[in-house]
Amino acid sequence: MDPKEKSAVTRVFRFAPSPNGYLHLGHARSALINQAMAAACGGRFLLRIEDTDVTRCRPEFIAAIEEDLAWLGLDWEKPVRRQSEHFADYRMALDRLDQAGLLFASFESRSELAALSYASGEGARDPDGTPLYPGLGKTLSLAERRRRIAAGAPHALRLDMAKALARLDRPLTYGESGYGDAETRVARPELWGDVVLARKEVPTSYHLSVVVDDALQGVTDVVRGRDLEAATAIHRLLQALLGLPTPRYHHHALILDAQGKKLAKSAGAEPLRALRRRGVTPAEARAMAGLEPV
Repeated sequence: MDPKEKSAVTRVFRFAPSPNGYLHLGHARSALINQAMAAACGGRFLLRIEDTDVTRCRPEFIAAIEEDLAWLGLDWEKPVRRQSEHFADYRMALDRLDQAGLLFASFESRSELAALSYASGEGARDPDGTPLYPGLGKTLSLAERRRRIAAGAPHALRLDMAKALARLDRPLTYGESGYGDAETRVARPELWGDVVLARKEVPTSYHLSVVVDDALQGVTDVVRGRDLEAATAIHRLLQALLGLPTPRYHHHALILDAQGKKLAKSAGAEPLRALRRRGVTPAEARAMAGLEPV
């Protein structure tokens, strides 16, 4: 593509929350930064609902997300993509990886994996602090794996990291601009071990669905918090394996609480709707999120 033609391509940004709780100021910062960056380059701003966890995601949270974003003054393209309506897309990607011999099934429960990790002592951990999978699923024959799956055994489908890395002919890199000037970084997916890409009860994972969706929606710029920066290594690997385009990445600073920890739903961060109830205006909320009022 001619450089002039490339520069004329409309850039696409997205804010992609999970509706398993109410939005807080950390979410507001990410959404507002996405919208501001899209506006600055004449780009598009999308809202995507990442609701693959059907046990925790609820319709009232989806309605609250749209209400909170509208209150902040944001607008987005319609219709909104909901991941729970597109499991077939993720299944197709899984099938491609499976046909390439890059997946294997593991059958240990979370408690069994925790016990194995405890028994083996302090082993290697992934960037999120979770012990790397000990690899027991790889010792099963293909026939035994198929027998267990056919019998309805709970299982996870994992990426065989060693086989996946062997398919690469060059280091994985990505563009990062969240720390100032744009720079090229090298991704290290091996730090994650044999990551889960799907489970029997949920036929996808965050890593797989976000990569597939970004490609299908033509997302050119992934703008998100630095807590998700390490996951970029897995996403770059999946993009390479599936032949998908690589977006630009911008991992912005997080809002921290009084203890120096990131704001989180699970930690009881004050929701945006609570700010509204106590009289905070949209302009004040934007300032609290670290953005200039408009």
